[in-house]
Amino acid sequence: MIDSHCHLADAAFAADLPAVIERARAAGLERALVILEAGNAQEAAQAASVAGLWPEVRIAVGVHPHAAGGYRADPERAAQAVRAQIAETPSARAVGEIGLDYHYDYSPRDVQQQVFRAQLRLAIELDLPVVIHTREAEEDTLAILGQEGEGGALRGVLHCFTGTPALARAGVGLGLHVSFAGIITFPKAGELRETARLVPIDRLLSETDSPFLAPVPYRGKRNEPAYVTRVVAALADLHRISAPDLGARTCANFHSLFRP
Repeated sequence: MIDSHCHLADAAFAADLPAVIERARAAGLERALVILEAGNAQEAAQAASVAGLWPEVRIAVGVHPHAAGGYRADPERAAQAVRAQIAETPSARAVGEIGLDYHYDYSPRDVQQQVFRAQLRLAIELDLPVVIHTREAEEDTLAILGQEGEGGALRGVLHCFTGTPALARAGVGLGLHVSFAGIITFPKAGELRETARLVPIDRLLSETDSPFLAPVPYRGKRNEPAYVTRVVAALADLHRISAPDLGARTCANFHSLFRP
């Protein structure tokens, strides 16, 4: 199994990082993709510790839409920051997480869009996949992806998917993967489970988005990569195959997309 999206460089894991990684490996995880905020020195330092403990981990670097406002004077500077950090991070395999978030609107929407576009163009230039965050911004997200990725140059994943079936179908149509987190185990997430059932297995990924969104039966606690087993089991049940088979299929999808 692989946790295709986690925040192991978050301060929430600073005190017990070795134990968290040991539990992940004991649970059968091959590797994880660790998400870093571009320019965050604390996260970069902790990511180095993660790599020392778990050499198979890979890194994604991006400017999250929440932080896009810091680049309003020059949105291209966001891409420059990501470029510089990727260049000095040998294990970097993706640009992300990037995208649009109209739920919190921590950054002006036009700035979010400009920063998103700049990073999409960087990913195409570097031939790297993108890790996409979209919340209450489906129409604009799809429009920008379609425009910047015209001709099929863009590859990536809609991470921690909570959107509509239409968004999932459109994402797959654009050549993207769709990743589900522990939310699909929540009792009231029936509609999301039905959407997960619609996604072809060869486009599925599993993730925790830890330390957030712990799956049942760990809700209310800190999430961690080992708990991706619960996501894999839920997806396997939805697609009516065994958990080991689903885990192997999502691993293959991860390798195809991120070329680790």
